[in-house]
Amino acid sequence: MGEKTILIVDDEPDVLKVLKKGLTTGGGYEVLTADNGRDALRIAHDRHPDIVILDVLMGDISGGSVGLTLQEDPETKDIPIIFLSCTFSDRGEHEKGPLFAGHIRIAKPYDMGELLEAVRLHLEKKAVHK
Repeated sequence: MGEKTILIVDDEPDVLKVLKKGLTTGGGYEVLTADNGRDALRIAHDRHPDIVILDVLMGDISGGSVGLTLQEDPETKDIPIIFLSCTFSDRGEHEKGPLFAGHIRIAKPYDMGELLEAVRLHLEKKAVHK
């Protein structure tokens, strides 16, 4: 199956560091990072990650706008997105994986096991649809 690549996008350096460590050691994924929306769009277009984990509130471009841009671009439209944000207030509801613009959303603070499971499920779903 090969090593899967994940792009993490968050404007908080500590969040990027923790997520990168958890996804590389806990899931064995190759992890790319971006601390703003512009870089995220460039990396997604250039590297075509298998999945994007995207914060909603960022300084330059909101995560919602980044997600919409990815969905509208024929080159990146099939990349699954997991929205990870403190803006989702009902943690219990989000643990069940409701979709935001067709993608999973998980509330911060999050459980790394929950996030790894969401990534695994998204990647399995993507593999089935190829």
